[in-house]
Amino acid sequence: MKIALASDHGGLALKERVKEFLEGEGFEYEDLGTFDTGPVDYPDFALKAAEGVREGRFQRGIIMCGTGLGVSMAANKVPGIRAALCGDCFSARAAREHNDANILTMGERVTGPGLALEIVKVFLQSSFQGGRHQRRIDKIEEIEKRYGGGRENN
Repeated sequence: MKIALASDHGGLALKERVKEFLEGEGFEYEDLGTFDTGPVDYPDFALKAAEGVREGRFQRGIIMCGTGLGVSMAANKVPGIRAALCGDCFSARAAREHNDANILTMGERVTGPGLALEIVKVFLQSSFQGGRHQRRIDKIEEIEKRYGGGRENN
């Protein structure tokens, strides 16, 4: 599994901790930036990760900003992306098992690094359960198609 990793300046320190964790666990990833604490716009980095997941270059994404909210909103504008803001392990597991989330978002200013790494671990180890949950994912995709999105190019 290859992971897209990105953050704005508000999530940079957490992104660096997540990188160390991924390396220690043997996960392949690509750091899409940002690379320093200079102010940047979170939609730019959320888009890099979301497009990479949509195009199939990455199987999952992890994106961070100060709260996780902005990157989640931006990533979810990309058709085929189901980005989940998770601040606990239960939500991370449900996001994968029930919602087939393909991007995890977190906020450095609201989630401590120890918990954040547990959330990442649960998110990456959990699998989509399919079944009745697939029907709901299909409905999400129908909404995307209705409003001009969809995965017809994916």
